Amino acid sequence: MRIGTLKLSYAADEALFDTKVQWICLALLGLSLILFPFVAGPYWIYMACLVAINVASATGLNILTGYTGLVSLGQAAFMGVGAYTVAVLETRVGTPFIINLLAAGGMTAAVGVVFGIPSLRVKGLYLAIATIAASMILHFVFSHWDLTGGTRGLSMPPASLFGLALDQPHKLYWLIIPVTALMVLGAANLFRTRIGRAFIAIRDRDISAEVLGIPLLQTKLTSFALSSFYAGVAGGMWAYFFRVVTPESFPLINSIFYLAAIIVGGMGTILGGILGATFMTLVPEVLKLVVGWLTPWVPDALSLLAPIRTIVFGALIVGFLIFEPQGLAEIWQRIRRFFHLWPFRT
Repeated sequence: MRIGTLKLSYAADEALFDTKVQWICLALLGLSLILFPFVAGPYWIYMACLVAINVASATGLNILTGYTGLVSLGQAAFMGVGAYTVAVLETRVGTPFIINLLAAGGMTAAVGVVFGIPSLRVKGLYLAIATIAASMILHFVFSHWDLTGGTRGLSMPPASLFGLALDQPHKLYWLIIPVTALMVLGAANLFRTRIGRAFIAIRDRDISAEVLGIPLLQTKLTSFALSSFYAGVAGGMWAYFFRVVTPESFPLINSIFYLAAIIVGGMGTILGGILGATFMTLVPEVLKLVVGWLTPWVPDALSLLAPIRTIVFGALIVGFLIFEPQGLAEIWQRIRRFFHLWPFRT
């Protein structure tokens, strides 16, 4: 009698979902996402779309930082490139939203490759500073280029599908959720390929990876391109969601938010990007509810929301770095291992 999961081939060993339980969980998740907009209110549908956009961007940053070991603080600026690409195409060309999203990803990937060139010479804190410089350069371009509308930004019409305007969150849900799901599945499959393993090798020991024949510059630029592609598509979905794109929509603090999301969720895991982005997106909403409850007793509670949110974000990052560096994904794995061995665990 076989006990556990027996792999009889390389294909089975590399399968993304290798047990019936995983397939059942995936099916239940898909069914839940399909039924969600029919049972949830407008506010929670709005939040689901926002979470999905942040998951897409955090997954892209996880490819670069979590899997390749290249720290970036330019993710929000790269999202801005994607958002402006979609806004310009919608207002001046009128191409379909799918083409616009792909163009946003492609344009942002090209920009990411340009700003990723310093990664061959610098890494760690120095690379992070280089990406901050990239963020400042892009912000200057957004603010002073006539094509992007300068400081006023651009307003754009809603996306449309077969003549139906996707102008409400419950309609955009059917665009944002499937696109994000495809991006997450693509990232999960990426690390079963040669290039994905090359990313991990560079993260673990770049000198050894080069000795093994992995081209550092090409692989690092590929990682930058993929990460930026994800940011561009996420920025494009953001543009369709809010329909107003300005330079102030993508500040440096948003890049720190995405870095914090993958730290809290767990760097180097696809699940970490999902959990971290979801957690960090919902924390401010929970704080709003708490502050709302405190308002009758603390009249100035609403004015304290912004500093409280900043303090909580900082405390979360420090807390996870100290007590659980591998993030929420590791906590989830511990829970799974516990129930996997229960009741025989001693």
